[in-house]
Amino acid sequence: MVISVGAPRARGIAAAIAEYESRIPHYFKFETVEVRPQRLGGNVDRDTVVEKESGALLERVPDGLQVIVLDERGKSWSSEELARYLEDLAVHGQAGAALLIGGPLGTSQSLRERADHVLSLSSFTLPHEMARLLVAEQLYRAGTILRGEPYHRAG
Repeated sequence: MVISVGAPRARGIAAAIAEYESRIPHYFKFETVEVRPQRLGGNVDRDTVVEKESGALLERVPDGLQVIVLDERGKSWSSEELARYLEDLAVHGQAGAALLIGGPLGTSQSLRERADHVLSLSSFTLPHEMARLLVAEQLYRAGTILRGEPYHRAG
């Protein structure tokens, strides 16, 4: 499951996200949820926006799922590590994982502290739409790795 702030607006990125997200159900039970972005202005400052968006992300996580927050301050996993993690969840009868992608201002410290894992997709700061594309591609790649399909050509 991927839960993100806002829907992708850039047509090219939105099409690429849709393409990869359409492939994921061949390998895993998969769902996307988009929460409404908050707006800055008036009495609403950056911290308030981040807290509200982070709270909305967490509220949408079904019971029993592991929480993975995507954040540039997180740990890096390889594609193979992500695939093994997802395989371990299935082998041990876990319900699965929810990957949370914050909005342009990121996620709150409290959300990162609540997470089972905080992962970084890159040491670069990425636009949240690009993060969603990378997550979708990596979930698809993980599925192909676990099935031994030729998409993943590492090593």
